[in-house]
Amino acid sequence: MTDSCKVLMIFPLFNAGSFWNYKETCDLTGARYPAAPLGMITVAALLPKHWEVRLINRNTELLTEENFAWADMVMTGGMLPQRNDALHIIDMCRANGKPVVIGGPDVTSSPDVYSAANFQVLGEAEEIMTDFIAAWQRGDTEGVFKAPMGKTDVTLSPTPRFDLLKLDQYLHVGVQFSRGCPFSCEFCDIIELYGRTPRTKTNEQVLAELDALYALGYRGHVDFVDDNLIGNKKALRKFLPDLKAWQNKKNFPFEFSTEASINLADDADLLRDLSQSNFFAVFIGIESPDTDTLVMTQKKQNTRRSLQQSIETIHRAGIFVNAGFIVGFDSEKGSVAAGMVECIEDTAIPVCMVGLLYALPTTQLTKRLLSEGRLFVDDGQTQSGDQCTAGLNFETKRPRRDVLDDYRTVLRTIYAPGAYFDRVRRLGRMLKRTRGHRMIKGDLRSFVRLLFRIHSAGPGTARQFWRMLLDCALHNSKALPYVVMTSALYLHLGPFARQVVEEIDREITNIDQGYWKIPPFRTVPVEAELELA
Repeated sequence: MTDSCKVLMIFPLFNAGSFWNYKETCDLTGARYPAAPLGMITVAALLPKHWEVRLINRNTELLTEENFAWADMVMTGGMLPQRNDALHIIDMCRANGKPVVIGGPDVTSSPDVYSAANFQVLGEAEEIMTDFIAAWQRGDTEGVFKAPMGKTDVTLSPTPRFDLLKLDQYLHVGVQFSRGCPFSCEFCDIIELYGRTPRTKTNEQVLAELDALYALGYRGHVDFVDDNLIGNKKALRKFLPDLKAWQNKKNFPFEFSTEASINLADDADLLRDLSQSNFFAVFIGIESPDTDTLVMTQKKQNTRRSLQQSIETIHRAGIFVNAGFIVGFDSEKGSVAAGMVECIEDTAIPVCMVGLLYALPTTQLTKRLLSEGRLFVDDGQTQSGDQCTAGLNFETKRPRRDVLDDYRTVLRTIYAPGAYFDRVRRLGRMLKRTRGHRMIKGDLRSFVRLLFRIHSAGPGTARQFWRMLLDCALHNSKALPYVVMTSALYLHLGPFARQVVEEIDREITNIDQGYWKIPPFRTVPVEAELELA
């Protein structure tokens, strides 16, 4: 039996070829990676207070032999695009004789892949870490600890160990108010991992987390990482007045972003409260402008509305929208490129994560495709890319070439410099900020760096940038910090879109020349067939 322990937490590398890997944008501010590992520092806070904990984020710093030599135990884990490195870390632990504990969404969805780890912590950690700690202290050398899906009481979640972070390494730091989403989108794994009943922390919990960040000297961008911030509107309405009062008392040290469903546009009071609390950006999954597709994928909340009007309503509340779109749904009856481009242009959303449909483990989409015999055997490709370069892991209803051609058309069109900065220009005119941007150390330096680097994002980019910037200065100067923000993202998005288009070009060429062959299909065991039935 052991009571003391030295825990080395290792956050695995994300694949480099990802939409979300804003390396060039990070360079402007001196950051090394966009987001801090909130899940890992939350788990750190669940460990006994007298245990020693160190954190190594492999996306921002080197893992050394000295790190391994210090540790009694290694904890790691993360998401699907981190799988390759997480498995590599497990191998390194085995080679160094260190017991390794793995947790996070990917091991929860695909535990068999991680069978080499000594311990697996599956699901939300708050109520099962005590079981793991007890097992470790009595000398167990292996075990699996599983929480029931979507049942954990998040009011038991501790204040994350923000002190373990090197805060200047990140563009933003995360906090969480709720988990779960009330909708049932077929392709989404959030509802399978965290449930359809959003569970919320107490107001005091979240404000304590903000207090902890503030006390460490952090200022600037804080991301509410909720699956859908407005999933529990009743709780959110009670929280926002307290958040606004906290911001007022501290002289608004933070600007917030989050993720929400598009029905946010239907609630003027909620939009006002978010804006007055200093939310400036929201990610919304639009997925497709096609009503049949939205109904088939059970995303009905996006139907019976004008997408353009809904997005404009959010922009005019002072919150700008980033959006997700997907190509490759079964319901696509013909080319979808023109309709998707038109939707993106009409809504004036600059930053659009356009991906190829991917059937994630545990989703209803995966179960359906398995039952239909259309799901490919996992070839590991997704771990080296993301939905932009490694989607369509199934037999599509439309010819695969046509789906890929639509996809590259959308990317090539919306991320051309003229199209992108015209959307930024129109966003700049609409964005009605009630508060100015709080200047923090490094903002001016980052802006000067942007002016020197904007030309590197592709031919014609600098001219479009200056035209947009002048327009915003003349018509809505309060929006300037936010159009500069979206311009900085183009340092990554412009070249990344061209890189993805080149990869799709190669895949289409392989199809045209007969080199692409349909991969083997996954077969469904008898027990699984009974479950699917």
